Amino acid sequence: MNVTSPVAASRQCAALTSRKNGPLKRRPYRSLHHKAALILSLSAVLAFSAVNSPQPPTVDDQTAIQVEALKRLKDVDLESNAPVKTALQRVLEKTRGTPQFVELVREFKLKGRAEELLDYAVKYPNESSATEAFRLALNELGRPKIEEMIDGKDGPSVVRLIGNSNDRQLQGLLHALVSDTTKSQPIRKEAVQALARTRDGARFLLDSAKEDKLPNDLKLAAASALNLAPWPNVKKSAAELLPLPQSKNAEPLPPISELMKKTGDSKHGQEIFESQTAACSTCHQVNGKGGEIGPNLSEIGTKLGKDALYESILDPSAGIAFGYEGWSIELKNGDEAFGLITSETAEEVTVKTQTGIVSKYKKSDIAKRQKMATSIMPTGLQLTMSTQDLADLVEYLSTLKKTN
Repeated sequence: MNVTSPVAASRQCAALTSRKNGPLKRRPYRSLHHKAALILSLSAVLAFSAVNSPQPPTVDDQTAIQVEALKRLKDVDLESNAPVKTALQRVLEKTRGTPQFVELVREFKLKGRAEELLDYAVKYPNESSATEAFRLALNELGRPKIEEMIDGKDGPSVVRLIGNSNDRQLQGLLHALVSDTTKSQPIRKEAVQALARTRDGARFLLDSAKEDKLPNDLKLAAASALNLAPWPNVKKSAAELLPLPQSKNAEPLPPISELMKKTGDSKHGQEIFESQTAACSTCHQVNGKGGEIGPNLSEIGTKLGKDALYESILDPSAGIAFGYEGWSIELKNGDEAFGLITSETAEEVTVKTQTGIVSKYKKSDIAKRQKMATSIMPTGLQLTMSTQDLADLVEYLSTLKKTN
């Protein structure tokens, strides 16, 4: 494609943005038919929240259109198309520090932007675009730069990015961090969280616990993280080697038939739902408020009775809703990913993890993918509350019904 002037380039960009073959769109979540999976124990939430990550800035509508238009020209030879190169440089300056900057660097395979990518990544480590920025920077700068940053002020963010990247080559670095007591506890807890999200990492934590090599100040973090693992054998071993604390009052739960007889307080149930302890709103939205990792629960009371709500909380794998099946993906380079497949094209697959990170994988790089028999929404919510708290939570969920 040859562009002879800035005006022509602008017109081409505008025409391209009007075409139907727009940017890849994420498949919308389907309605929840069988379950309301509510996850994360208090210690897991606190560990995951160790890094306070603000939301990245947004660009104005005009700049967003320019970004999408330029992405359509990603295959153009920049050296022979000065107008496109000039337009790209101008938009890069306008989008520095935003997800759109990362997109443009990726699409045009630009070099020399690694430091800017890292600055963005450590500032917003919980964002999918930050994970992509970290991968791009890592490919250009290499492991020594990452190791250097771990010892700096952004150490916890860097370790979180390592975990979110699922880079197999950095697993050894995470192993070393767990046992290195010269490092701060937030850094070492982030390493535990990162390891628990890969099969090999989870095995390392379990072996360390079995051999009594896991530091005492990390055992609770490891127990909580491994309880969220998608592999039944890992969760079973973790329950034996690193048992979680008992429920709030250490009381055994009665059968669901007995739980349904309890009178719940919906107002208190809402407080539980939105609290850091239960962390339901971290992953689920209700009337526009909350996370988007799991299903929207705004009308869950219309879809499920109290018996099904109890079952969904206590045994999320009992009835995995269509569209929420977890997938295990093995890449040819040895890396692996776990989560929901949110969209798929002929060339790539988009996966959303339990932490909300969205990553795209080329099908040509995938060695194997397999649907998981267990829900990615793990059990353990009842460990954070009393029996009455659980009844209050279910009472609240049952009030969330469709309005006419």
